[in-house]
Amino acid sequence: MGPGFPQRSVLKVFLMIFCPSLVSPLHFHMTEREQKCFIEEIPADTVVIGGYWTRLYDEPKDEYLPATQHLNISVAARAPDDQLILSHTKGSKGKFNFTSVSSGEHKICLQPNLSQPLSAGLIVVVYMDIQSGQRTINYTEVHERDRLTVLQLRVRQLADQVQQIQKELIYQKSREEDFRATNRHIYMWIYWWPILRFVFVVAFLMPITAG
Repeated sequence: MGPGFPQRSVLKVFLMIFCPSLVSPLHFHMTEREQKCFIEEIPADTVVIGGYWTRLYDEPKDEYLPATQHLNISVAARAPDDQLILSHTKGSKGKFNFTSVSSGEHKICLQPNLSQPLSAGLIVVVYMDIQSGQRTINYTEVHERDRLTVLQLRVRQLADQVQQIQKELIYQKSREEDFRATNRHIYMWIYWWPILRFVFVVAFLMPITAG
C-alpha cells in the first residue's frame, strides 16, 4: 500500500449524510499493482463493515472468468488524521470492519496482490459493499441472543437509529462550525486587504516623493 505502486486513483464517495443506515455498492476494474481508494465521511464511534469478491475480465474476448487462487486483496483504512486503523490481506473474497475513532473523511484502499502475473488482457474486477451505522447490526442475531420480544426488538432498533442520527447531527454541526470559521477568515481578509494594500502603496511611495 506504500511506495512502489505508481498507479493510484481516488474516488470520493460521500455517504452518511443524515442517513441512519446505508449500503454503498461499488463495482470497479483494477490492473495489477493498482490501488483504488474511497473516501467516506463517517461520524465518530461508528462501525463500518465491508465485503468484497472478485473475478477476472478478459478484455480481448470480452468475457468474465473466475478469480484465480493466486489473487489476494489488500485492504487498508485510514482515519482523518491519516492514522492507519485497518490493514490486512485476504483472498479473492473477504470481509473487513473497523470502528471510527473520530469524525471526518476516512480513506479505504484496496489493492490486488498476485503471486503470479495475470495473462495479457486480463484485469481484476472488484465488487464491494460498505455498510455503516445502524445497518451493521444483525437484529436477527440480537433477537435470538437476547431473547427479545418483537416489541422489544423494535424499540432497540429505534433507539439505535436515534443514537446514530445524534452522532451524525453532531458531526454535521462540527462541519458547519468549521465552514463558518473559514468564512469569517475569508471575510476578514477581504475587508483588510484593500487597507493593507493602501498602507503598502503609501509606505512605498513616500520615500520616492520625498526624494
